[in-house]
Amino acid sequence: MSLIFSNYLKNIINNSSLDDFLPEILTSFSELKLTRNSYLVESEKICTTFCFIESGILQHSIIILGEEKTTYLGLKNTCTSSLKSFLQNTPSRKSIKALSDCNLLVIDAVSFKKLLKENPAFKEFYYNLIENQIFLIDDYRIDLLTLTPENRYKKLLNNEPILLQEVPLHYLASFLGISSRHMSRIRKSIK
Repeated sequence: MSLIFSNYLKNIINNSSLDDFLPEILTSFSELKLTRNSYLVESEKICTTFCFIESGILQHSIIILGEEKTTYLGLKNTCTSSLKSFLQNTPSRKSIKALSDCNLLVIDAVSFKKLLKENPAFKEFYYNLIENQIFLIDDYRIDLLTLTPENRYKKLLNNEPILLQEVPLHYLASFLGISSRHMSRIRKSIK
């Protein structure tokens, strides 16, 4: 299994006394390859996997008045899912699509819940992961309300410069809550 994933788990868990529980976690995940523009889950379908992204980028999106809006970008060395759909076996409100070819490590809901119940390292991993995601979501929402579009772009440029090289402009604009036209003007003025 992936050394990158193992190190990621150790980093999120941040408790070496739980290292003996890692092999069970690692063997519970399997490899899945998604080609560019294929879906991990489509809107209104049930999400059957939780995944770690070894390579590639996954776009979370919704359709509003016929227009696709990016709500999140899952990057290399992160975990993602349509979590409510995955855990509650309900239709997803969003789609998750590969923006590039992706190598993923995936786990199904039954195995996920079993690990959560029986494996202390996985329980710690999940708790810390969710806590970190809540922090990120909170920061993102505050940024949308308090930062100008230019400052949101600058923050993205400083924190995630790789996105500007790997993600098409219209997806980034949507993610930042900016029109593609305005995003083009911002990019030209900041260069």
